[in-house]
Amino acid sequence: MDAQEATHILEEERTRGLAMIAEARDADALRAAEVAVLGRKSRYADAQRSLATLPPEDRKTVGKLANEVRSALESELERRREELSRADEERLLEADAVDVTLPGRRPRTGSLHPLTIVEQRIVDIFTRMGYRVAEGPEVETDWYNFQALNIPPDHPARTMKDSLFLEVAGRSDVLLRTETSAIQIRTMEKQQPPVYVVAPGRVFRRESADATHSSVFHQVEGLAVDEGLSFAHLKGTLEAFAKAMFGPEQRIRLVPSYFPFVEPGAQVDVSCFICGGAGCRVCGNGWIEILGAGMVHPAVLENVGYDPERYTGFAFGLGIDRTAMPVYGITDIRLLYESDVRFLEQFGGVA
Repeated sequence: MDAQEATHILEEERTRGLAMIAEARDADALRAAEVAVLGRKSRYADAQRSLATLPPEDRKTVGKLANEVRSALESELERRREELSRADEERLLEADAVDVTLPGRRPRTGSLHPLTIVEQRIVDIFTRMGYRVAEGPEVETDWYNFQALNIPPDHPARTMKDSLFLEVAGRSDVLLRTETSAIQIRTMEKQQPPVYVVAPGRVFRRESADATHSSVFHQVEGLAVDEGLSFAHLKGTLEAFAKAMFGPEQRIRLVPSYFPFVEPGAQVDVSCFICGGAGCRVCGNGWIEILGAGMVHPAVLENVGYDPERYTGFAFGLGIDRTAMPVYGITDIRLLYESDVRFLEQFGGVA
C-alpha cells in the first residue's frame, strides 16, 4: 500500500467513522462502531500498519494524518458516550417521575379508639370540677391492691376479684391490679388533704370473656378527701357528672351497696338512655347501673396516716368499657378489643 492509497483510506474511515458514531443509538451500537473504525481488523488499522513500508517523507505525512484521524474519532466517541449516558439517566428519571398535576391520594385519616374518646370525656368532666389526674403501676402489691383498701387476706370480698398473681422470685404478693383504687392509696401516701384526684387506667381480672365481661378492661376512679365532705357532696358530684356525660335530662339514683373500702356504699344508676326511665328491654326497670361509690372507710384513711376524726372523703369508680357501650350503642364488649377497622372507623375522634 503506497502513501496515496493510505491517505485515501484514512480520509474515508474518518468520514465513515464519524457517521457511524453519530448514528449509534445506544452503548452497544457505539462499541460496535468503535471496533469497526478503530479495531485491529479495521481499514484504519491496515493503513496504520502500512507506515512501516513507506519512504521516510511519506511515512511522516501519512503518520500525522493517522494520528489526526484517531484523535477525531476518539474525541467523537467520548462525546457520544456522554450524550448516550445522559439520555439513559433522563429516561430513568422520566420512568420514576410522579405526575404531580393530578390530585394526590390523601392518607387515610385515623381516629381515636372509642375507649380513648370516652376516657377523655370522663377525665375532662372531672378536671373541670377541679380534680387532677393521678397514675400508678399496673403491677401492684397485695398491700396497695387489697390490704390498704380494707380487704385483709381472709376477707370474703377477695373471692369476687379472681386476681391474677405473678410469679416473682421471693415474692408472693405481686399481682396485676384488679382496680385503679390502688392509685388512690399511693396518692394519699404522698400528700396531705385536701385530695381531689381521678385515676384512669387498665385493670385485670380472671374473667371469662362474653358480651359484658373481659379479663382486661378500663376504669376511672375518683377520690375526694377534705374536711367536712359528706354523702351530699358525693351525690351532687355524681349527678353533675351524669348530666355532663349523658345529657342534661338524665337522673341518677343511689341504691345501698357494699364495698369494703367505703361506708356507706352505693350503687349509682342513671335513667335509661333509650326509654328515658319508662322501662324497656335494655334496662328492664328504667335504670342502668354505671358505677359504685361511697364514703371512704375510716380504716382506709388510717392506713395512709389520715385522721378520720378530722377528714372525710368519698370515692367512686366506673368502667370505661361499660360506659362506652350505652354511649355508642355497642352490644358486645369484645368489639372494643378486636381491632376491626370496619368497627373502629365509625367513631369520630380524629387523631
